[in-house]
Amino acid sequence: MSPNLKARSALAAASLLLATPVLAQAPQSGASPAEAAPPSQAEGTPPAQAQPTMTKPPELVQPVQAAYPPEALAEGLTGSVRLIITIAADGSVSDVLPTEPAGHGFDEAALAAVRQFRFSPAEVDGVPAPVQVEYVYHFTLDAPPEEAPGPEQVQAARKATLTGQLISRGSRSRVPGATVRCGDDPEAPEALSDADGRFTLEVPPGECAVRVVASGFQLYQTKEQLQENETTEVNFFLAPSAGALETVVRSERPKKEVVRRTITRQEAQRTPGTFGDPIRVIQTLPGVARAPFISGELLVRGSNPGQTSTMMDGVRIPILFHLLGGPSVVNAEFIDQLDFFPGGYGSQYGRAVGGIVEVGTRKGAADTLHGSVKVDLLDAGFFLEAPVTDGISVAAAARRSYIDTLLPLVLPKSEGSTLSVVPRYWDYQVRVDFGAKRGARSEEEAQAQAGGARSTGYVMAFGSDDQLRVVSAGPETERDLSVDTQTLFHRLKGDWTYRKGALTSVFTPYLGYDANSFQFGAAKQDGVGYTVGAREVLGLELSSSLTVRTGLDLVYEHQSFDVEFPAPENFEYVAFPGAESVGELLVEKIGLGSFDGALFVEADLKVGKFTFTPGVRGNLQRAGNARNLALDPRLWVSFAATERTNLKGSLGLYSQPAETFRFIALPYGNPDLIYQRAFQSSLGVDHRLTDVLNVDVTGFFNRRFNNIAAPGQIVTRPGGGVVQLPYSNEGIGRALGLEVMVKKNRASASDKWSGWLSYTFSRSLDGRTGSNPDSGGGFGGSFGGGGDETYGLSPFDQTHILTLVSSYVLGNGWELGGRFRYTTGRPTTPLNHSFDLFQADRNRFNGTYGPYASARTAGFHQLDVRLDKGWQFQNWTLGAYIDVQNLYNAENVEFVFNDYRQRREYEVPGIPILPVVGVKGSF
Repeated sequence: MSPNLKARSALAAASLLLATPVLAQAPQSGASPAEAAPPSQAEGTPPAQAQPTMTKPPELVQPVQAAYPPEALAEGLTGSVRLIITIAADGSVSDVLPTEPAGHGFDEAALAAVRQFRFSPAEVDGVPAPVQVEYVYHFTLDAPPEEAPGPEQVQAARKATLTGQLISRGSRSRVPGATVRCGDDPEAPEALSDADGRFTLEVPPGECAVRVVASGFQLYQTKEQLQENETTEVNFFLAPSAGALETVVRSERPKKEVVRRTITRQEAQRTPGTFGDPIRVIQTLPGVARAPFISGELLVRGSNPGQTSTMMDGVRIPILFHLLGGPSVVNAEFIDQLDFFPGGYGSQYGRAVGGIVEVGTRKGAADTLHGSVKVDLLDAGFFLEAPVTDGISVAAAARRSYIDTLLPLVLPKSEGSTLSVVPRYWDYQVRVDFGAKRGARSEEEAQAQAGGARSTGYVMAFGSDDQLRVVSAGPETERDLSVDTQTLFHRLKGDWTYRKGALTSVFTPYLGYDANSFQFGAAKQDGVGYTVGAREVLGLELSSSLTVRTGLDLVYEHQSFDVEFPAPENFEYVAFPGAESVGELLVEKIGLGSFDGALFVEADLKVGKFTFTPGVRGNLQRAGNARNLALDPRLWVSFAATERTNLKGSLGLYSQPAETFRFIALPYGNPDLIYQRAFQSSLGVDHRLTDVLNVDVTGFFNRRFNNIAAPGQIVTRPGGGVVQLPYSNEGIGRALGLEVMVKKNRASASDKWSGWLSYTFSRSLDGRTGSNPDSGGGFGGSFGGGGDETYGLSPFDQTHILTLVSSYVLGNGWELGGRFRYTTGRPTTPLNHSFDLFQADRNRFNGTYGPYASARTAGFHQLDVRLDKGWQFQNWTLGAYIDVQNLYNAENVEFVFNDYRQRREYEVPGIPILPVVGVKGSF
């Protein structure tokens, strides 16, 4: 290159790396900001509840010309510097990091210039937010301008056309918003791929050194020989730059809760110890105590089982995990995102005095057919997604276990010494989306294309079935244990979203069917439930600082039961002294309906650095003759102390209705139950240490009252007899604690390490108002107090909960991860071994116990390790993994039970070392 050429620097392509790829084309010298506006991804985006959406990309409004390095200029060198730019919420550049150093002084010159850039602020969900962009700064040498060609020369210019499609290698997904050009000359013609990944480029004939730059993908280079006046059609398969786990943008949706921990499907699927089940990662987050392995319950911030609501796409489901500690009831490939609210959630949510878990599913692919098949030692399942036509897509998944076939083959057969546990489960999900046309670059453009308003929606059906049988091995005796259970549910829901200007309406009707059966010895119960419900959420953005939301949340359910139970002692018969009493077998057909409705309103008000979200939720329940009302005011406050530090706090009341079956008349229920209530408060700080390292510290205090206690009060019957209610609203409790979450994300494709540390300190107490019931040796003794109000440690209290999760990309498709957990042992009531207590009239022993919850089981600790290997082919990807639970085979105590004389305690250990090998193919 001649040294007398004039030097200049050119700004080239910059890519916004968001959850969905968006390209921002930086302007050449003198270009207007409008010419630089990036097109957003048109379709294939997840639902609004699943991912933060960039409603306005940043635009470069003040570029700065970099000084050409003298050394490079003297030698006639050119270069390109790839940078990661952090753009603050006000549009200034807060940080710049080079990812591909070019040397020769180019890096220093580019950094000095880019630090002075000024952008228009990016907006995420309509709110200014910090984002990161990948930016390539090109340094080129231009020849002196040549004379403009005459008309004859223009007419004689030769042209060739290169057209084709950009496809993600291994998944066949289309790549929108990518830049395609011939060579590295910034003046060369270039084209952007559309929503289908298609592009058309007109260039002079001859050899074209193709370069494709796309967000989240490696630089693609090849050569094509183009003929004059001919069109060459190609397909380019782009390799993802860091696999499925790459995350560059760290901005989040504006929070309406003090703590809202969101986990992406890709991040969760490779968490060790979860067997690839994203929902199980919730059990590693702060505020969640560890439940016994067989239950799958979520114990959140000191609450009891059943007090945390689990929902799927806004519809409540009876169970989140299959029985016997199995996987979640949702196929992992169908999950788009998990939202976990340990407390302090807004007025839109209700019917829970603990936390909220919402599983968001994803719409079917809008580009082409995709799918996956997964097989491991526990179950097998498939997932398929495809577009039907423009604006309509479908996705479906199903799974079936075969552990019921494999487990009996490995259990020991020694006579009378073991229990054969035979679980079986299946689940399915089908979703059809409609109304979302492709090609719109923003919500405003989509509304304009639709004539000023836009409607989208979907219909979804999903369900699950679980069966569990436990039968003792060896010959049958009168003390053999037989337990049969089944839990089945189906849901059908619709979702219609209407947007016009600042108005948004989301209407969600749904139907449900539940069936459950239970048999224990002579007792048997078969239940069926039907549910009809609807939600309407209406939002209106009155100004940039005030948004109002209101809506209705209605549900009606009818439950019926066929019951066979031995009559309770002293209820319809008197026990015979000196023998184990056997009463009359009661056969009942019981049915009951209940309605629960709520009206809520809340607002987001921004005043300076403060954001206030006051809200109120009014609740009404009708079940049998019961009429219950509850009013739940709530307040959430946030203060943006600095760009990196946010203070937050909340307080409010929360209500949860008792389950419908509890309102059944005596002896099975109590028709006079009222709302369970809780007061929740929290205060915390969220600080971003670096662009990839975040610390969240939250303290909480919760008080529960009017909760369901079992057994209930002792009351006098109208005929003069005394009976104990099975349930009553005497339950009280309180919990306080501190949650710490330190999370390290991956900064770029070259950053190989990510993970988080979560720690919870918690103190949870349970008790009841009024006099203590006769314990009968159940928990033993009282709650530790002698007055009318008693308190003691909750049976689910765990003082210290520590989890460390880490993952490292080894390269060449290998990834290694580990998870270590430690929790304080659960409280127990110890046996007093000084004497036995024999009840002659009942022909059984009752033990004597020490103070209630005065002992604990040993602490739980476990290390899980997962190793993944992926092979990426042109049209599909193969993955294999080994997920090892309890690597060093720790003998953790899950349950404690006593012998029939109540003299000796037996500890039941949990799952020993358990390696699970699986394979997964996806296309």
